[in-house]
Amino acid sequence: MLMDSQPNKKMIWTGRIISTLVLAPLVLSAIMKFRGTPQVTEGMAHLGIPLSLLTTLAILEILSVVLYAIPQTAMIGAILLTGYMGGAICTHLRMGESVTVQTLIPILAWLGLFLREPRLRSILPIRN
Repeated sequence: MLMDSQPNKKMIWTGRIISTLVLAPLVLSAIMKFRGTPQVTEGMAHLGIPLSLLTTLAILEILSVVLYAIPQTAMIGAILLTGYMGGAICTHLRMGESVTVQTLIPILAWLGLFLREPRLRSILPIRN
């Protein structure tokens, strides 16, 4: 039996909530990069990333977030968020650090999108 591809309000709202929980820390992260806060500056130095990339990373992050938040471009946004977080995972693994958060963000992004987007459910059906 296929999972119902017709949206129901509970599923859509659960997907929206999960998506919002994914977007909130990414928006905050991008804002902190644009501002160049001391925490970001220290973090970039620790990870070996030049400060000259702060604005570029912030733009890529916010672009991915905006595309993910717009229903018509949400799938493209999810792909970009997954790639962005893949880079973060690689960077943190290189430093021997935990990648739990960086791994959960794209998983939750796709889960949120799956729950709120019937087109995705028709492409990737879950069978009971």
